[in-house]
Amino acid sequence: MKKYYEILEVNPNASIEIIEKAYKVLAKKYHPDLYVGNERTFAEKKMRDINEAYKILSDEFLREQYDSELIRETENKIDNKFSKSIKQKVNEKKKSKQENNSEIEINKNDLGTYRGILGVTKAIFQNRPKINIKDLKKEDYIAAGLTIITMVILLIILWFIPVTNSFVKNMMPFLN
Repeated sequence: MKKYYEILEVNPNASIEIIEKAYKVLAKKYHPDLYVGNERTFAEKKMRDINEAYKILSDEFLREQYDSELIRETENKIDNKFSKSIKQKVNEKKKSKQENNSEIEINKNDLGTYRGILGVTKAIFQNRPKINIKDLKKEDYIAAGLTIITMVILLIILWFIPVTNSFVKNMMPFLN
């Protein structure tokens, strides 16, 4: 298996931007038009390897597959300088995916109730980034206003439908 990280001269933890910069630098350095004779054939081969490495490492899906194959290949080689960092990177990706896909714990009795809706809403917004009020733009205030108006209109419509009237009354006891 080719060592794409070594070909592009980057660390296995390198970001896409660093990989792209390394690719551009190496493409300029080994461009075949800059060489003559035997050096040109070497540069052409080197460019093919660089292009192949960049194609694999710049695509997130292909890079994950390559990393997992590289881990399998290097599991028996403890002295390999990249195996630990690749394992760490894969473990970090798994942890971040687990954190992002954390299950919402809701009591079965709360399903379809106001408390259940609040629980789901709390779980959804628990990991969101913090926003300062000073950073909000005009569009954000307009969106919030339209959301409030839409919710009020929806509650009014639900109020006049006999089947949902009791649901609205239970949700907002001050309307009784």
